[in-house]
Amino acid sequence: MSAAQIPSAFRTYGEETLPQAPAAGPGKRGVLEATLAREPGGRTRLVRDRVEVPYHLTGTLETDPAPGMTTLCAQEPTGGVAQGDRHRLAVDARDRARVHVTTQSATKVHSMTANYAHLEARLRAGPGAHLEYLPGPTIVNEDARCLGTTRVDLAADATVIVSDVLVPDGLSEHEPFSFDHYHASLEARVEGDLVCADAVDLRPAERDPRDPASVGEYGVVGTLYALSPSVDAEVLADRLHERVASREDVLAGASRLPHGAGASVRVLGTRATDVEAAVRAAWDETRLEVLGVGTPADRRVP
Repeated sequence: MSAAQIPSAFRTYGEETLPQAPAAGPGKRGVLEATLAREPGGRTRLVRDRVEVPYHLTGTLETDPAPGMTTLCAQEPTGGVAQGDRHRLAVDARDRARVHVTTQSATKVHSMTANYAHLEARLRAGPGAHLEYLPGPTIVNEDARCLGTTRVDLAADATVIVSDVLVPDGLSEHEPFSFDHYHASLEARVEGDLVCADAVDLRPAERDPRDPASVGEYGVVGTLYALSPSVDAEVLADRLHERVASREDVLAGASRLPHGAGASVRVLGTRATDVEAAVRAAWDETRLEVLGVGTPADRRVP
């Protein structure tokens, strides 16, 4: 991203030097680039990849029940994200490719004393392609500063599904929301036209539980974006709302995205497992609507 695209607070953080290693230096600039294409016979294959530490990739998995779908699992064997880390994931699903991208576990953003961490995702879906990016939750520890940016480009008849779950408890006995700053944004374009721009910006030191625009008494935030311009957005939003709004363990709802681009789901809860289950239920419902194929009954999220 250009400097102008970085939120002003994070540009200020980026001016802080690190004693142990420079920001975005060796071992701190992770890169995972993958291009996938669908063969005439219907199978999606990985045709190009480039990986730099701390990312690791061991090919694709053929375990998804959806026809033609392949799974890409991004791995980070270093154990977490530290101050000064800059990680970039770029996935290109070519014409008619079907790709599910996930991670091997939650992303753990460790405590920081300076600078910040940037987790960037760039997703492209060509004509007729179906691309899903459902990483594990982002666990943010005390004093951490984490910037997450997702940029989506898709064809008018393609589908891209993106999820994000924020867990603010950290991995220790620190109080929830003891991190410094968390900012996650998504921008989506269909045939080059901007159709969706959304952001979650949390600064716990400025948090007011009485503000209805904040997460209130809830501690875990989940989001799912179902971008599919060729599907009836109102029908999709209604079905997603029916699937998640009746759940007793979370507060959830769905709404149409502008320009008929699809629908979005926002989930608030007190436990990560509850929020994750609601997000996965929304993902399953989107698959049913777009592909006509959901999760098998024995694996389906309630």
